[in-house]
Order: sequence, then structure tokens, then C-alpha cells
Amino acid sequence: MSTMSGVELCARVAATRPDIPVILVTGVGSMDSAVAAMRAGAYDFLAKPVNVNALGLTLKRAAENHRLREEVKVLRAAVPDQSVEGMIGESAPVKCVRDLIERVASSDVSVLVEGETGTGKELVARAVHRASTRKAGPFVAINCAAVPVNLLESELFGHARGAFTDAKNAREGLFVQASGGTLFLDEIGEMPLEMQAKLLRALQERTVRPVGGNVEIPFDTRIVTATHRDLESECKAQRFREDLYYRINVVKVPVPPLRDRGNDIMLLATWFLKRACQRSGREEIGLSPQVAGLLLSYEWPGNVRELENCMERAVALARLSHVSAEDLPEKIRTFSPNRVVLSAETEEEILSLEELERRYILRALKILNGNRSRAATLLGMDRRTLYRRLETYHTSQIPPAKEPRLSS
Repeated sequence: MSTMSGVELCARVAATRPDIPVILVTGVGSMDSAVAAMRAGAYDFLAKPVNVNALGLTLKRAAENHRLREEVKVLRAAVPDQSVEGMIGESAPVKCVRDLIERVASSDVSVLVEGETGTGKELVARAVHRASTRKAGPFVAINCAAVPVNLLESELFGHARGAFTDAKNAREGLFVQASGGTLFLDEIGEMPLEMQAKLLRALQERTVRPVGGNVEIPFDTRIVTATHRDLESECKAQRFREDLYYRINVVKVPVPPLRDRGNDIMLLATWFLKRACQRSGREEIGLSPQVAGLLLSYEWPGNVRELENCMERAVALARLSHVSAEDLPEKIRTFSPNRVVLSAETEEEILSLEELERRYILRALKILNGNRSRAATLLGMDRRTLYRRLETYHTSQIPPAKEPRLSS
């Protein structure tokens, strides 16, 4: 390389092909050279003689970083055509849900939507309504767990004038209000047994009697229900009426948890990110490859709702043109997919060697008050190796450096 240095070549490649990760290998293994390489756009810096295992690991990480960058580009281009009212996702479980919706929408049978909290059960119910012949009619929703027991009957069936204190006027219930459309009963598993019996009668007779009234009122409403509980188990435990279960469970639509939806996580994250930017009047920002990796490895116990909240938080905190790891909640930043619990009582666990090394390095730095030089010496590695390790960790986990000062 007589015409230019390795750093100059790296800068040239980074300028013309920023999509290609560059690993600079040099015989000048100084800290200044490493800084110059990073400023020139290098993905990583290795000093000669090169350790084959370290080179292999660096290449693997560079390839993964490149893959995630390309994936983010594709997803950002695909998301604008998606609708928030539609079901965003291309995974096999979501395609199965879409297929069920299309097949059941044209009939008037009752649909039971099952899924964990935050998976989007109401979104499925609305999709059933929009795809049905009743789409011109109203879509009326109620959360059975959010209404006090003594008011739930009045909400569903209505009440006559003077039926109870403050009932100055007669009022139609939701069954009648939803006539010609769809009534969505969310969290039906929380409904008291006494109310379940009244609901069963209404579904069988297709009429309701308002509280305090004497006249049966017919309704023409499709019923869609949802629950996060296993209603079959609830029936066996006698907490849910078996006859009502079979009445509402003509067709069951299971909604998959977010952790089983693979790449849909990135599609949804990109969509929520774009929407949050629009709502806050901020210029659109993207996701860094590191953040993409964290989102894909996290288990998402709160499912789609948790992901949406996470992206709204990221937009509020982000200072750069992309979301960084520091903008994510700590439980996502520190989540370890390699943790395996052997005993629920003792919380014994097996860790990968990489995770074990990470914890040991961070513990050594904490004990040594962030002194990198002493930590590298005690850990048996040179400072460059330690710094490369620390670059892969989240900065919030690394104790601040307190290097000894040289006297002048």
C-alpha cells in the first residue's frame, strides 16, 4: 500500500460504500491508531499478530451488524404501506390469524379471541367487524373487568326509568346500541357467574330485558368475545359456565404472543416509531442495529402494548437521528436470552461463556472503581482487548473510569 495508508483506505470505503463493515488490521497497535480507525469509519480494529479466534468473532459480529442494518432498511421501506387499523406482520402465526378472520367474517357466528394481555385482541375483533357484512353498522366494545358488577347488567341490557337511584331516564343497553353491527365483550373471563347466566339467556333468546323493565327487546348483534384466560380450565374449576363457553366459542381465534412472531417485532417497532415521531412533531428517526438486536432477543411479556410504549419512550428520550440502547428501558438493555433456570426454588442458572465473561469484567471494574488499567492487568488481558469488550456492553452498566493521573 504505497499510495495510501490503511486508515485512508478505510475512510475511502466508508465514504463510497457505507453499507460494508470494515475491519482494520494493522501492525501499529497503539490507542491513537485505534481512535483514528474508528473515526475513519472502521467497524473494528485488530492489532497484529491477529488471534484467529478473535478475528472469527469480529467477522461474525460484523456480518450480524450488516444483516441487521439491511433488515432495518427493508422494514422501514415496507412499513409505510401498513395501516395501524390493520394487522401488521408477515409471520406464519399472524397469517394464520388473518386466514381465520377472512373465513369467519362473512358469517354471523360468535367468535372467541384468546391471547395474552397486550397481544391485540381488540384489533382482531375490529378486523372481524370490518371484514364482515356488518361493517356499516356500529362496533361497540366494553371491558367486562373494568365495569363494577352492579353496573354491568345495566350497561349491557339497559335500564328503565326509575329502575334505581339516578335512573331519571330510560337507557338502551349495548346489545341494542350495537344492533346491525358487532358487540365486543373484552375480558369475558372476569364476568361474575350470576351475570354469565343472564348473558347466556340473552344470547339464546336474542332478546334483552332492561333492568327494572317488563318488556323483552330484540337485538340483531354479532358477538365477539375475548379473554387472556384459558376458559376450558376456568370451566373445570367452575369459575366459568360451560354452556356459555360453548355458546361464545363457535370459532376460536388464538392471537400469538409477540415473542413467537419473529421479524414482526421489527415491523411493529418501526411502525410505532414512525407514528410516535408524527405525534410529537419530530423528524422521523430510525433504529440502530444494536437496538434491533436487543428488540429481537427480548421476550416481551407485555407483548405489542409493551413494544408500543417502548417506542414512544424512545422517541421522547432519543437525542440522535436513531434510537440507541440508552433510550430503551433497563430491563430490555440488560435482558439475557442465555439465562437458563435450573431450579425455580434456588434460581440456579447456566450462563454462556460470553455472558459469564461480561459479568466478571463488569464486577472487576466495579471493585476497582472503574480503573481500566488495573482491571486489564488482573484479568490477564491487554487494555485494547478490554476496551473492545467494553464497546460491546451497554454504557449504563460500565462503571465510570477513574484512571490514575500522571504528575507533571
